[in-house]
Amino acid sequence: MKPLDAIDQRILAELQHDGRMTNQALADRVGLSARACLDRVKRLERDKYIEGYRAVIARRTLGDPIIVHAEVILVDQRQATLQQFEHRALQCTEVVACYLVSGPFDYLLRFACQDIDHYQHISDAWINDLSMGVARITSYTELRSVKEFAGFPISASRPRPATPAAE
Repeated sequence: MKPLDAIDQRILAELQHDGRMTNQALADRVGLSARACLDRVKRLERDKYIEGYRAVIARRTLGDPIIVHAEVILVDQRQATLQQFEHRALQCTEVVACYLVSGPFDYLLRFACQDIDHYQHISDAWINDLSMGVARITSYTELRSVKEFAGFPISASRPRPATPAAE
């Protein structure tokens, strides 16, 4: 894996801002020929700096779902409990983000639900399903989004060193 140089960082920043721009527009913004830019983008994709491309959907066009952030505490931290919980969180379409965290709770989740009753139905089901291992859920209803995730700060990131190939 080749380390990122300043041009690679600019490419990543530009693509985070607008993943649909043409290769020519990207090349113009970063000061490369179209071919050299495409080669770099392909390398960044191959080296997994770029995992994919997505459309950002305006929530209001979907009926403005309510957003609930939830702290989840599990009954224990055994690997089997973590795996069972993570499997169920991955299967739940209303979970739009899920993070294993350190601190006073185990997971931080973000739900997008039709209404508060819909969220309560999900959270009640999770607590009542003993196989999930949920001890407690503390919920926070989002009143207004001040700043949504719009990408990682490229200049502040340090790539991981390459791992040696298995012999």
